[in-house]
Amino acid sequence: MVGIAQTEREQETKRVLLSLAHSIQERDIVTYEHSRRVATYVQRLARYIGWSRQDARNLALAALVHDLGKTWITNDILNKSAALSNEERRKMERHPVIGATILIGYEIAPFYVEAVLYHHEAWDGHGYPAGLSGENIPVSARLLAIVDVYDVLTSQRPYKRPLTTEDARKRMLQGSATSFDPELLHAFLCLLDQMPNFTLPQHVCGLPHQPGEPMSPIIDL
Repeated sequence: MVGIAQTEREQETKRVLLSLAHSIQERDIVTYEHSRRVATYVQRLARYIGWSRQDARNLALAALVHDLGKTWITNDILNKSAALSNEERRKMERHPVIGATILIGYEIAPFYVEAVLYHHEAWDGHGYPAGLSGENIPVSARLLAIVDVYDVLTSQRPYKRPLTTEDARKRMLQGSATSFDPELLHAFLCLLDQMPNFTLPQHVCGLPHQPGEPMSPIIDL
């Protein structure tokens, strides 16, 4: 009975998270597609460093909603092509807290809440919202931080052109032991070396609308 109850909770969690991911898609397709790529990247990285298939899938689910809080950010800030003002940046930096609060409201397990809440923390403590550092940052969030930045660097945005994989790699190396866990970053860069076609195109297919439908081959949930 315990096993059945756990399976039912896991299925309900997956249903809620996929539903929230659909809400991101409806609100902002750029954030949604970014989240899909980040989910794929972090699942690959988690498996590469030895996580079980199930744990890697759970982290991918967290990645699908890591920017959920941005659905509460106004378009004039979210889509701004110029640099954000200090006030606008403060509003933008609330998105991890907003996203985590939404998940808590759905009684989602702490694993997912922590990944969403802390994915902008930095190894040296200069991140947000809590200013955590080093191993005080949950490993799920440390993994998300790496692939999140990689996708931003290699994607077209209103304020920037995409970097090549090599240029993104150089930029990320500059953040080793400051922005990123140095060991996890090293693992990620090794994964890039082993997968020449690692970077996904910016447009990806959508999530299934019903739990019973087959998943996209881009991400295995």
